[in-house]
Amino acid sequence: MKYLNEQDIAYIENLAMKACQAIMEVYVTDFDVEIKKDQSPLTLADKKSNEIITKGLALRFPDYAILAEESKDDFIRLQNDYCFIVDPLDGTKEFIKRNGEFTVNIALAYRHKAVFGMVAVPVTNEVYIAQKGEGAYYKKDGRMERLRVSNRRSELVMVASRSHPSEELTKVMELNQEKIGGTVNVGSSLKGCMIARGIADIYYRFGLTSEWDTAAMQCIVEEAGAIFKNMDDTDMTYNREDVLNRKGFYILNDPANKLLLPNKAKDGNI
Repeated sequence: MKYLNEQDIAYIENLAMKACQAIMEVYVTDFDVEIKKDQSPLTLADKKSNEIITKGLALRFPDYAILAEESKDDFIRLQNDYCFIVDPLDGTKEFIKRNGEFTVNIALAYRHKAVFGMVAVPVTNEVYIAQKGEGAYYKKDGRMERLRVSNRRSELVMVASRSHPSEELTKVMELNQEKIGGTVNVGSSLKGCMIARGIADIYYRFGLTSEWDTAAMQCIVEEAGAIFKNMDDTDMTYNREDVLNRKGFYILNDPANKLLLPNKAKDGNI
């Protein structure tokens, strides 16, 4: 089943590119930073990108619900089988630092599963696209290549959040140091994209994220052959009443590379 046709995907990619352009126009200015109620930062770039994407999606897909980080939540979406999930600027902290590690995330969920994902990188004009059952692809400068995770089972490259360190992750790395060959700290959904491209192998995220942080990335990594699960090994679902991903999650290039967690370690192993 194709959830979106080629014309739909091209339309969404065009929206993402327009959002990227708006983001970059703000990026080169001396922009202001607001602090939201949840203490996360907000910039004019977030707002402009959000407006471009949500208005564009509503115009072409009037019968689909939209859940977007910078839009007021409408719980009528819970009654809709189809819901676009949008992070107009994933990695606002990286945007503020001007390190280039931020993305535009657009996903489509069907009956609570991520079935389409697009991640666009404003600084580099790279685009990652996937649709359930159709594979994952990387686009840049008019070239397109199919994505596939690595087959590494040793000397694994772990990606970790640049702006959200955790004690739990430090413990996991100590407990599994014989498996891990190196760690790369990266912002935004680029971490999942690196696994989809085979550049990195594993990602463990403790602490809170939201649906818009993971939906597009999940579809991309799964279509590239990766495993994506909640930290308790259950499936991640979308278009929920509670948009927070409270369990944490992990991404593996291979199920054999699942790491031992501290609370599951045998006595004497920690």
